[in-house]
Amino acid sequence: MSIAPDTKERILATARDLFHGRSYADVGIKEICTLAKVQKGSFYHFFPSKRDLAMAVIDSMADDWAHGFVAEAFDEALPPLERLDCMVDAVYFWQKAAKNLEGRMPGCLFGNLALEISTRDEVIRARLNAVFNKASARFHQALEEAVENGEIPPLDTEATATAMLAYLEGVILLAKTRNDPDVVRSLGPAIKSIRIEHRQTN
Repeated sequence: MSIAPDTKERILATARDLFHGRSYADVGIKEICTLAKVQKGSFYHFFPSKRDLAMAVIDSMADDWAHGFVAEAFDEALPPLERLDCMVDAVYFWQKAAKNLEGRMPGCLFGNLALEISTRDEVIRARLNAVFNKASARFHQALEEAVENGEIPPLDTEATATAMLAYLEGVILLAKTRNDPDVVRSLGPAIKSIRIEHRQTN
């Protein structure tokens, strides 16, 4: 069987759009193959199961995310706290562009999958958790620099970074529920006010 060189990428791109736009459970392998214009044999050549495909989609999206708008937002040439504003702006414009194109906000693929699958598939849950940990590390680095530069007083930078990521994911979820990207624009900037102090030890 001859397999076109771009077959794997077409499967990945199709699955990513479907998982993001609808849900993991709602999308079947047959539909993915039909829309990607590939045979089932070609699908299973690259992905032994739908779970393997989901893992590859997560990795692909995380890679694009890390080297795309997240890398731009957290550019080390920018002042640390300004990076947080850039991240909120990037999320807003990304979601707004998607709504303008599709008529609805897709939300965060990782957040969508976490809500849908985390209690049912430990392997996928762990992969999503790794993605969120890497995202949190970006906030952490910015906060560490802000403390070192004297922009903000000392605080628990690791916990604050996690809280900031959780807040942003929550804002995206609320915006998706309302189908209104302006929720991100109006609520997102408050991310800079989040502070978790070091716990006092006796």
